Order: sequence, then C-alpha cells, then structure tokens
Amino acid sequence: MIYLRSVIFALALIVFTPPYALIATLSFPFRPITRYRVITGWARIMLWILKHLVGIQYRVEGRENIPQVPAIVLCKHQSAWETLALQQILPPQAYVLKKELLWVPFFGWGLAQFPIISIDRGAGQTALAQVIEQGRKLLASGIWVIVFPEGTRTVPGTKRRYKMGGACLAAEAGVPVVPIAHNAGEFWRRNAFLKYPGTVTVSIGPAFDAAGMTPDAINARAEAWIEAEMRHISPERYAPA
Repeated sequence: MIYLRSVIFALALIVFTPPYALIATLSFPFRPITRYRVITGWARIMLWILKHLVGIQYRVEGRENIPQVPAIVLCKHQSAWETLALQQILPPQAYVLKKELLWVPFFGWGLAQFPIISIDRGAGQTALAQVIEQGRKLLASGIWVIVFPEGTRTVPGTKRRYKMGGACLAAEAGVPVVPIAHNAGEFWRRNAFLKYPGTVTVSIGPAFDAAGMTPDAINARAEAWIEAEMRHISPERYAPA
C-alpha cells in the first residue's frame, strides 16, 4: 500500500503541475499577492492528496508564536513536504532558492511568478548581498521570508552547519525571527519516492527581535532552539544534548 500510495502521489504531480504552471505563468499581470493566492492552490491540492491518499497528516504546535508583522523564518529542512505545508501554516511568504530551479520545466516556470529570492549559490558574497537586497524589499511589502539555514535537506537525526544568509538578512532588516522545527523527513525523505503515512509535528518557536543582534547571535539562538526542539519531537533519533 505504501508503494501504491506513493505512485498515486507521483501521478498527481504529473497531472496537476503542468496546468498549474500554465495558470501561474498567465497570472503575471496581477499583483504579487494575487499571484501568490492563485499559485498556492497547487500546494493545497498536494497536501490534500498527501493527507487523504498517502496518509501524511500534520499538527502544529506554537501557532500563538506567529507574529502579526512580517518576519524571517529559520526552519529545519528535511523534506520537500515543508515547502508545501508552510504555505498553509504561515502568512504569504518567499523562499530563498537557487536560480537553477527556475529552469525546471513547468515547476520552475510557475515558481518564477511566486515572490522569491533567487540566488547564484556559487557567487559567494554576491549571493549574500542578493539575499539581503531582495529580502528587505519583500519584508517591506509585507511578505515573510523563509530560510533553510542548513542549506539542503538533512536525514532525520542529523544536522548541518547553519549558514549565515538568513541571519544576516534578519540583522539588516531588524525584523522578528521565528524558528521552526519539524520531523517531516521521517515520512518523506530527501529524494525518496516512497512516502510513509504518519503525522508530521511542526513546532513554531517563540519569535525574537533581531534588532541590534549580530548575525552570529541570531544564528546561535535559532539553532539552539531548533535542535533542542528536534530532540523533543524525535527523541529516538536525536541524542540528548
């Protein structure tokens, strides 16, 4: 059944992604927030299929910690699942992503109409400047910015070095930072075809004001909360501190 459910989800991606990409492309004359609401319909459909046909559900802890003003989210990255779910959990948002994704047929074409921060990962300090410049504009327009500080998806029970891009943007913009932990990788791992039924726990930590903090201090505070929360969410996978 796990294999059959995973096949159904793969077929759903094939069926729904091209027409939604066309809709997204045709939405370019509209305001960014209008395009966002149209395009996120695709995420809603995928999450519905994941819940009702694949068996992946989710619960959210800490909704009361979501601030009422635009913020920067520093989030654990284990799966493609969180890129869908955060669109439903949080206010309108933009992701920091590598520009090569915009070249992917259908998916990338639709993504290009989304509010995003596209960077050249090989550009070093230039890439960081792109994150700060584009991110400040989005925050000023009311769009949240989602950053995966580990840079790539991790295997449950492991962590990577937290990179400085999101923290530098937060220090420059002086907006709240919201740390988020989750265990989506236990049900949908990186580059995995098989998806396993279960309930993802998404834990939203207390927002903290980045104004006056250094990027190192911002990163350290977010990392400490996220990794401690991962040990709470998945104690069997993460060793005690």
